[in-house]
Amino acid sequence: MPLNSVPIQPASLSVLEPVVGEDRARQIVSAADEISRGLSGRSVINVNSTAKGGGVAEMLLWLLRYIRGAGIDVSWYVIEGDAEFFVLTKRLHNMLHGHEGDGARLSAQDADTFREVSLRNSEELRAVVKPGDIVVLHDPQTAGIVPEMKELGAKVIWRCHVGTADESDLRQEAWQFLRHSLEDADAFVFSSKEFVPNWIDEDRLTVIPPSIDPFSTKNRPMSADAARSILEYTGIVQGNSHLPVPEFTLADGSTSRVNRMADIVRTGPAPTADIRFALQVSRWDRLKDMQGVMESFAEHVDGERATRLVLAGPVVTGVADDPEGGEVLTECIEAWRELPHFERHRIQLVCLPMTDIDENAAIVNALQTHAAVVIQKSLEEGFGLTVTEAMWKGKPVVASAVGGIRDQIVDGESGLLISNPHDSSEFGAAVQSVLDDDGLAARLGNSARQRVKDRFLGDRHLMQYADLVRKLA
Repeated sequence: MPLNSVPIQPASLSVLEPVVGEDRARQIVSAADEISRGLSGRSVINVNSTAKGGGVAEMLLWLLRYIRGAGIDVSWYVIEGDAEFFVLTKRLHNMLHGHEGDGARLSAQDADTFREVSLRNSEELRAVVKPGDIVVLHDPQTAGIVPEMKELGAKVIWRCHVGTADESDLRQEAWQFLRHSLEDADAFVFSSKEFVPNWIDEDRLTVIPPSIDPFSTKNRPMSADAARSILEYTGIVQGNSHLPVPEFTLADGSTSRVNRMADIVRTGPAPTADIRFALQVSRWDRLKDMQGVMESFAEHVDGERATRLVLAGPVVTGVADDPEGGEVLTECIEAWRELPHFERHRIQLVCLPMTDIDENAAIVNALQTHAAVVIQKSLEEGFGLTVTEAMWKGKPVVASAVGGIRDQIVDGESGLLISNPHDSSEFGAAVQSVLDDDGLAARLGNSARQRVKDRFLGDRHLMQYADLVRKLA
């Protein structure tokens, strides 16, 4: 069962200067130089459960490029697991958010499955990890690897991107399941202080909110015509033969083009490109509440206006560590079919191709660039990078006041927060207010972009990791 090694192309930290300014750029270059000297030949090894699909993989993709570009020996490996293992880790994911998920509880057999898969992956890692190396393990899927890496003499950081503040029995059960594996980690990194269980020592804890790379394919500036061209080619809006080919710019500045179309569920032809749409981009995950977005939009957003809803997620075969994706998509399609014909006509469900991650990122960029309002009506949310991405593009965002979304949006200033994600009328009123008031939409979007520039770009993220690695090394 060989580990999957993910290739990392180096990127220079100097490219950040035009966005973050000379002082911030100088600080991160200086910190990287110091860390490179301090490691003295030791490596930094990142391990997670998927190379594509979801915010963790996206962040690793660009963070590690900059780290390697700074001359630090960094690598990225993806663990292997069978269907039983990923059903279990999805259950843990849901329980850490305080939700039942598949309804099953954790058992002795689950503990055996978790241990066996973790040991197999640990044996593979022993071939690449040396004593003194820093191993960064991401999320519950990798927790069982901690003891083996400690035994090998590595410094181990466990990075948790998920959680909730609610002290539910489900959350406590999940942490109890993981605690035995995690207790000996040298450091813990969480996206939010409120996700941290009470048994983790303060002196081993670092809170590092996620961030975006402004030069990634998903977040680079995209013209309105380029966005329309991509959306027309993929079938999401109606075509126009006068538009250019659906090209996009890669992180290294070169160009590529979209070659694959989206899988779409809708009634009738695609809407024309001049019709505004509200957008939610998410995994097909119950905690993202795609079905709730659809039903709330149909009931509470004015159907007489020329406004549509696009619910976009990955093709369900494209995210290896999420076995519920197909079930959730099927549930959404069935709920869509139950809507009145007129409401079905206003809503389309879009599955985006995942074969080429840059192509996927370009389509998401086009969707966010073209959208009139971006939604994230999650029931729970570790952080919500789709919120950050839309804010960076200057879009008004309507989102639930849960998890890391509350760290990003100042309600009424840089977006609108829904106090209760289950309240469909509150959600509908917020979306309607943005669609009805261009001045409000522009003010929220401008403030949102500035907030991301100040708080959620990669230089801040890298500086916090540099401080942590400096302490461990």
